[in-house]
Amino acid sequence: MASEQELSDFLKSVDKRAFKRTVYHVRDDEAALDIVQDSMIKLTEHYGDKPVNELPMLFQRILSNSTLDWFRRQKTRNALFTSLSDFESSSDDAGDFDLLENYVIEGDAREASQSAEDQIRRKQIFNEIEKEIQELPARQREAFLMRYWEEMDVAETAAAMGCSEGSVKTHCFRAVQTLSKALKAKGIEL
Repeated sequence: MASEQELSDFLKSVDKRAFKRTVYHVRDDEAALDIVQDSMIKLTEHYGDKPVNELPMLFQRILSNSTLDWFRRQKTRNALFTSLSDFESSSDDAGDFDLLENYVIEGDAREASQSAEDQIRRKQIFNEIEKEIQELPARQREAFLMRYWEEMDVAETAAAMGCSEGSVKTHCFRAVQTLSKALKAKGIEL
């Protein structure tokens, strides 16, 4: 059984990656934060008594299901309301703040030792990669992020996505091929 401290440490270790992965899916920072927070609450309430080694898989499954639920709610909402602009906030600067860009990791000496030119180039490449990841089909994006962002193995990814290991491999292969082709076209070779 996971102790309260182990559960807290686990949630701290996955929060930024889970947020970024969810932003890739829903393309809305506020919705992504809500989804990640709801997923963390569900994990704590329903599975907090599970062994710590089971938490990553449970969390990934909960996060995937919460994201799918969000899409279902959006579909229903869009069917009911033809003009969502009536319900949007009037604040122009609401979308200007990017949590991950402003989050400072203590002790990140590597970035401090780079020249300004290297930092800018690195950031530009990272932004291009992010744009291309967002353009991937949903299942490819999900498989790619779980395998390469979350560093889950094929079996864990298949269990979290609710599909076969072969499907995961196919989705990842197609995602890598698509990303490679798109980035090469922009002159970025990794």
